Amino acid sequence: MRFSALLSALRSVGPVVIGISLGFTLSLLSVNWTEEACYLDTKEVEDVTLSQDGLLKGARKPNSISAISETESEEDFEPRIVPYKPVQQSNPKKVFRARYISTELGMRERLLVGVLTSKNTIGTMGVAVNRTISHHLDSVVFFTGTHNRKVPHGMFVVSHGDERLIWNMFQTIKYILEHYINEYDWFYFAQDDTYTEADRIKTLVSHLSMDRELYLGSPEEFIGGEMEGKYCYGGFGYLLSRTLLLRLQPFIENCRNDILSARPDEWLGRCIIDYTNTNCVSEHEGIQYHRYQLVKNSDPSKEQSEHLKTALTVHPVSDPEQMYRLHRFFTEIELQKTYEEISKLQAEIKNVSVVAFEGNRSAHWPVGVNPPFEPQSRFEVLKWEYFTEEEIYSCIDGNPKCELQGVDRMDVADVIDAAIGELNRKYEPVLHLKKQQLINGYRRFDPIRGMEYTLDLQLEVVNQKGHSRSITKRVHLVRPLSQIEVIPMPYVTEATRVHVIIPLTREDRPYVDRFFEVFASNAFETSENAILTFLFIYDPVEAQQVSQNDIFASVKTQISAYEHKYPTVKIPWISVKTETPSQIKFMDIMSKKHPVDTLFFLASVNTYVNTQFLNRCRMNSINNWQVFFPVHFQDYNPEVAYHNQQQPATIDQVKDAGHFDRRSLDESCFYNSDYMATRTRMMADVQENEDLVETMDIYDMFVKYSGLHVFRAVEPALHQRYRYQACNPRLSEDIFHRCVQSNLEGLGSRSQLAMLLFEPEQGNST
Repeated sequence: MRFSALLSALRSVGPVVIGISLGFTLSLLSVNWTEEACYLDTKEVEDVTLSQDGLLKGARKPNSISAISETESEEDFEPRIVPYKPVQQSNPKKVFRARYISTELGMRERLLVGVLTSKNTIGTMGVAVNRTISHHLDSVVFFTGTHNRKVPHGMFVVSHGDERLIWNMFQTIKYILEHYINEYDWFYFAQDDTYTEADRIKTLVSHLSMDRELYLGSPEEFIGGEMEGKYCYGGFGYLLSRTLLLRLQPFIENCRNDILSARPDEWLGRCIIDYTNTNCVSEHEGIQYHRYQLVKNSDPSKEQSEHLKTALTVHPVSDPEQMYRLHRFFTEIELQKTYEEISKLQAEIKNVSVVAFEGNRSAHWPVGVNPPFEPQSRFEVLKWEYFTEEEIYSCIDGNPKCELQGVDRMDVADVIDAAIGELNRKYEPVLHLKKQQLINGYRRFDPIRGMEYTLDLQLEVVNQKGHSRSITKRVHLVRPLSQIEVIPMPYVTEATRVHVIIPLTREDRPYVDRFFEVFASNAFETSENAILTFLFIYDPVEAQQVSQNDIFASVKTQISAYEHKYPTVKIPWISVKTETPSQIKFMDIMSKKHPVDTLFFLASVNTYVNTQFLNRCRMNSINNWQVFFPVHFQDYNPEVAYHNQQQPATIDQVKDAGHFDRRSLDESCFYNSDYMATRTRMMADVQENEDLVETMDIYDMFVKYSGLHVFRAVEPALHQRYRYQACNPRLSEDIFHRCVQSNLEGLGSRSQLAMLLFEPEQGNST
């Protein structure tokens, strides 16, 4: 009885006793750690804390604050001032920035097309393939075996150095994995005797998921039948996903060593099946890979097969002419589909406009094209040009009438043919119309819609019974602005050094002070990556007197002063003696004194240069691709623009202060290599006409001889004060006329000139 009572008491008290014992044990352990840390003085505590930084790694440090010993009282405590130690900031880590935003964000292009060709067919079938698909697809690469000395223009060719077909296929896949695997999601391969409907391939790829291991094409059985699975026949092309190629990448060398096939498409299919267990399929998630086998020497225009009309690829193509006929056949099909879609959209717009607030008036003609431009003032009214089939009454040179020729003549002929075609489409078979003559023609360019035409046509109308008569019909047509196309451009950088070339003559000396002030504030003080070079131009008399009376002595003194003020700046200068100053002569001298990769900016002394323009000079000048001729903002003559007013200190770029001088071609940005190549092409004409160097400027030289893109654009960051230009009569008639027109247009606006003419009349009337 007593034992059971004792046992029940222990059961109730036991957990408490065990808990108290465990608490005492843990407290003793904690006191032991604390006392061990307290025996250290303050300095030792700091050292321990610092030495443990690497081990603790951000964890809370035990006893990181020094404790007071039990033997010390609070009265004996003396505060200690710890000296301030500034934190040494490490150099910031340089952040890597990619060249393109797409690279930094990990974005990839959708499709890369690889065409397998050879040295014997690259100049024929390869060129035909390139001409039929390259302007539809962004990236087309041609792979061949043996190096070819002459690569056709406009083609990117990769040569592997061996004509063996399987070796060429292996090197092609290896090249793709090394250079393009991180840039594209899909890879399409075809032979150069295969026609590919480029737009349909792009549409097909746009509906496929990029993360699928897909091998899509025309499935074929292996020769002999000993291997299970199917490969994609190379004649009809095939599509490989990036995911599939990444999985194949570790085993590509094994595939090279296990060559068991005689055909490259079989070898690739065997490799894919062995190491990825992926077979060729012709359908994926309801998307069909349509192909068509062409009969030898057949005419595609006479084929009535529906399979041909829906095909993605056609094989075999026997010669380039058949390739072009196929391209025309498929282009006409796509064009007809486009016309049908436009008709459906126009009908839908008409149906919807009925319930609009303004009714059918809200649907402008032509249906689906932007409404006409509405001018806000009389100065914005668009001008109509009058023309006939032989002449036009708005000429570039200001003449009231000139001959209709070139693209203008082609444009008028095309518009008349389109008008006759639309009229016959509307009235046939009841009536048939033939053109007799164009009575009146009017056209204007609407920046919102496109080119608008109004034609008064004299037509011969023939009915079904053969009776005819002559009538006059007025028609309205619009050539709408086409879809904007983004043209791929080579990569350029803003780190390129710009060599600013300033030619100086005797008449330019008064403008040097202001030029130095502006250039120093925008380039010298900001450490702009640009070098300023002066070209002092002496005539023969001035050159003989240079030792006694140097006309550029004051400018050279200023150069020394600025070099002393900015020690890191060097301003070179070159002296030239000539009777007939010419841009080409000057640049011939500068070109020989600089490397071929030099970027030149040729300007005048009254051009105000800043950093914004220098960056655009770098971005718009592309070596072996494009030269840049900016259109600067030219101030009007102050006596006209601010007549009887005080001229402001700073002039804003408004229409009453100046204009963008399209006639002036004084400024230009180009690379030395492009200049040298253009001058080389020009030499044959110079040998026949030595005066060509003196009568032609750099703009005309690039336009006529370079073959580069000559880019002109208004440049708000390039500003010139008003200055009357002395036009050189020795230059060509076009250049001299441009100079005269520039002087006339730079006087003032129409309203300002009209006010000057109105003031004397107003004074006489009073």
